[in-house]
Amino acid sequence: MDIHSRPVLTYRWFVFLLAAGYCLYQMIGGLWTGPGGPFRYLTIWALFLSFYAASRMLALSEHRITRRHEVTAMCAAVLNVMVVFLYWRLYLTDPSLVNGGNPIVWWLEYYLHALGPALQIIDALFIGAVFRRVWRAALPLLAIIGAYIAWAELFVQRFNSKPVGDVTSGLPYPFLNSMEWAERATFYGINVATALGLLVVFGITGALLNRLWPRQVAA
Repeated sequence: MDIHSRPVLTYRWFVFLLAAGYCLYQMIGGLWTGPGGPFRYLTIWALFLSFYAASRMLALSEHRITRRHEVTAMCAAVLNVMVVFLYWRLYLTDPSLVNGGNPIVWWLEYYLHALGPALQIIDALFIGAVFRRVWRAALPLLAIIGAYIAWAELFVQRFNSKPVGDVTSGLPYPFLNSMEWAERATFYGINVATALGLLVVFGITGALLNRLWPRQVAA
């Protein structure tokens, strides 16, 4: 696929502008009700990483850069899948596990946990064809997830008093506050393993797509 073609440019401008708009909204109108603001949530980390990845894909299509930023796009795709899976699994079990019983804002939640990730993954798989030598993304992905866990445990929990759970308080997602540290550590470990597994799955999927539908990579 010619990443410099008009259809690809149009698509990437659309993805970029949507992500930019939602990032701007988070900065201005996000949940700044406690230390860390909206950045308490992994969803917002994924949003800003998607915005950065979209900006790099657009710049590549416009010949403004030559670096492909494959690792950036791979990490964004995996993080988005994790966010979508975790959010909907918990929400469909009990909405209060993720939003504390508060009503959702549909145009925000469906972008953050459905449309936005889908747009970014479509680019990574079908347009950018970034899932080559996926092992390169393993350490950056682990660093992002590790940084978020440290942020949540050492900063967010310490300086926030809500949500309140049966065990602790302040952790960004209500269900985490009803888990002992050992349980949370197991939960984090499972999600780290899931992220690496998703990276492998994306790599296999990308290889199969390239075999079935050979694509032109960026020049």
